[in-house]
Amino acid sequence: MSENKEISLSFSQNEIIMGQELQGKVTLNYVGRFDSVVINSQIENSCDIFNYVNLDGKKINHPYGRLSIFKTDLHDPISISFTTITQHLPLSNSKPSNAKFRVAIIQEHKEVASDVAYVKVLRK
Repeated sequence: MSENKEISLSFSQNEIIMGQELQGKVTLNYVGRFDSVVINSQIENSCDIFNYVNLDGKKINHPYGRLSIFKTDLHDPISISFTTITQHLPLSNSKPSNAKFRVAIIQEHKEVASDVAYVKVLRK
């Protein structure tokens, strides 16, 4: 992660098969005040979403494309680990679907920093 980057999003892999868990990590290098961190996911040309199933080692069931984490709920103010999964089935056997993840730091309803990462979803 660059020293100047205030928030960074990374994944354990850049391609997954439908139904496979995806491990993600948010790294914070932000010294200012903030209220929450928000993780969004979107699958291109689809209404399908990723479900969040683990947050910092704790099982959760968050069946929405947007996960908000309050600063007071963070165990480690520098790093957030999460696991997500999708049942999205790409339309083509030969062409994967593109998924976009975006993470943002929120302070008083305003976004102060963000990062984007991409993952491909493949058929089995």
